[in-house]
Amino acid sequence: MNDSRISKVVIVGGGTAGWMAAALLAQAFGPGLSIRLIESDAIGTVGVGEATIPQIRHVGRFLGIDEDELLRASHGTIKLAVQFNDWGKLGDSYLHAFSDIGLPLGLLPFQHYWLRSRRQNPQAPGLWAYSINAGAADANRFARMDKVGNSPLTGIRYAYHFDAARFGQLLRRHAEQRGVVRTEGKVVDVTLRDTDGFIESVTLDNGEIVDGELFLDCSGFRGLLTEGALKTGYESWKHWLPSDSALVVPSEHGAVIRPYTQASAQRAGWQWRIPLQQLASNGHVYCSQYLSDDEGAAILLRNLEGPALGEPRQLRFHTGIRKQIWNRNCIAMGLASGFIEPLESTSIHLMQSAVARLLTMFPDRSFDPTLIAEYNRKTRAEYEQTRDFIILHYHANQRDDSPFWRECANMSVPGDLAHRIQLFRQHAHIFREGEELFTEMGWLQVLIGQRVVPERYHPLADALPQAQLDEFLGNIRTIVQRAVATMPTHAEFIARHFSEVPA
Repeated sequence: MNDSRISKVVIVGGGTAGWMAAALLAQAFGPGLSIRLIESDAIGTVGVGEATIPQIRHVGRFLGIDEDELLRASHGTIKLAVQFNDWGKLGDSYLHAFSDIGLPLGLLPFQHYWLRSRRQNPQAPGLWAYSINAGAADANRFARMDKVGNSPLTGIRYAYHFDAARFGQLLRRHAEQRGVVRTEGKVVDVTLRDTDGFIESVTLDNGEIVDGELFLDCSGFRGLLTEGALKTGYESWKHWLPSDSALVVPSEHGAVIRPYTQASAQRAGWQWRIPLQQLASNGHVYCSQYLSDDEGAAILLRNLEGPALGEPRQLRFHTGIRKQIWNRNCIAMGLASGFIEPLESTSIHLMQSAVARLLTMFPDRSFDPTLIAEYNRKTRAEYEQTRDFIILHYHANQRDDSPFWRECANMSVPGDLAHRIQLFRQHAHIFREGEELFTEMGWLQVLIGQRVVPERYHPLADALPQAQLDEFLGNIRTIVQRAVATMPTHAEFIARHFSEVPA
């Protein structure tokens, strides 16, 4: 067997990124792998209410954490969708819901039959009438439902809203129970090997030297190891995603705890609202070229649904990616690897995916360049595909009320994205590439929601007799409506299953 196995991993930085890496590695390897995590209480984390996508549920399952326990500990709620307000035009509102929409029929995806019905009657029900997640979100209802009764419809797909700091604490407890050693301290120096430039050790502010074989940089935007020591370099995507600032503030809830995230477009960016059990997390992402910080704060506070529970906190960022995610014996994870604004709640998923990819490609001490190159190729592909999906929201807009939105509509976009938009606009086709994160259903909802209307649908859709088309569409709507009507409200479900406050 391989006697050059890695036995010591050093993680620099805590927060959600560091503790997720520690917990997942400790769960996978057990006591055969020594894991040490270095973090300083003096260095804060972003620590805002976080929205996720359905893949987050795999983390709890892998770690053996009961879902109700996870959501109770993190003050979590359910997320069925993202509601986008004012993105296509002022007054528009649509959902990116996680469930399937309708059903394929014969050789064709559902959208071709739906487009035929809308071509015949522009007042026919909208796309989201065929989505169980959208129906439940609109009614503020939720139930765990893998399948819709005896119908062929798939059930609810959902994610979480939670307090990111509390989620990180839960991961920390799990990791430490499995042998991960936490060291309090700041890294003040990094020693590189003379022979190959690999990281040999880090020195802490108390003088302690911590050596390791594999280093994970979870130090946030500053990239203490990957940039500070290894000078990896950063590729900017600001020309496609120009927002560079955010202001965040918690607030009291409004009238209802919704089972979805809200993303409302503003003059030079957008504002989020993430409902937790006891409060709402709010943030305003904007481009400082078009909006001052004072204006950004005023917009944020003006659009809260309840009183603010503090003063807005400022964040700065630069959208892009490290030129190498894995450089020598160091892998950048979380914000150290790159940044894509949280419009589709991908931040934690990209971290989760990075650890899953590491588990699949775990190296030995030879650090085979072929393995590193494949890790970097897959990671870059995931980041670029995610980036393009975010750009779509900005680029496909018909707003003319501000210079920011006009610039986004007129900018040149990556070639793959331009091709996707054109293919859908001309033929209503959506094709998913390999392990791409966002599904055909996700692309469909954002394209339609952003008013990218296909010029034609597949001719086979016309082969279905009108009476059968009407029955097919009507049956799906009825099944969705009946299933939603059986669900408890979101608030009732929280109180029954994982509220901190007993029902």
